[in-house]
Amino acid sequence: MVAPKPTRRRRTAEDARAAIMDAAEKRLIEAGPSGIRLQEIAADVSVSHPTILHHFGSREALVSAVLERLMHTIYAEVLLALSQSDDDEDELVRVLDRAYAVLSTQGRARVFYWLALEGIEPPNDEVALAAVVQAAHEIRTSRRSLGPTQTRAPSLDDTRFLVVLSVLALTSQSILGPHLLTRVGLDGEPKTLSRFRAWLGRLLHAQLGAH
Repeated sequence: MVAPKPTRRRRTAEDARAAIMDAAEKRLIEAGPSGIRLQEIAADVSVSHPTILHHFGSREALVSAVLERLMHTIYAEVLLALSQSDDDEDELVRVLDRAYAVLSTQGRARVFYWLALEGIEPPNDEVALAAVVQAAHEIRTSRRSLGPTQTRAPSLDDTRFLVVLSVLALTSQSILGPHLLTRVGLDGEPKTLSRFRAWLGRLLHAQLGAH
């Protein structure tokens, strides 16, 4: 007996669009932008190929929409954590933990590497990352102004370097963490990964207060 074909579920336009983007995001993380093929996405969510074109217009527009949503999710979490942080070293470690959590969820950090390897600029990426730099710099500036002695204004380039270091460390840890730690004589257990972020937090906290 031939198995009946799966029936397509009726969805609202909003639900269908979200389901398509979810499926595309999963394939983006697994195989990079070149792994997003409309026919396969359509099969994943039980819709027709024309349905995807109806919602997004083209494959390129779908890729752009998925990237924009993913980057917004990542940076929104980091900005929220920064906005709720203060000058406490433990709080900075919590910001790093939160950023790591959002990057490691479903392998999201891999997208940064896929985009770099394929030479693709994420939509609004520079704007979002610039907002992270600005939020971090405002914390540094506020810390200096509230200090007991007069100090020179913190360097914006120095803040940019700190953000770059944090992004490189957290994205790399999300992908290579256990493998890399074992190669230097540590174990790859979650507690050791957490210890690394705590160490990074202390390093950053000291630099945030450096002249």
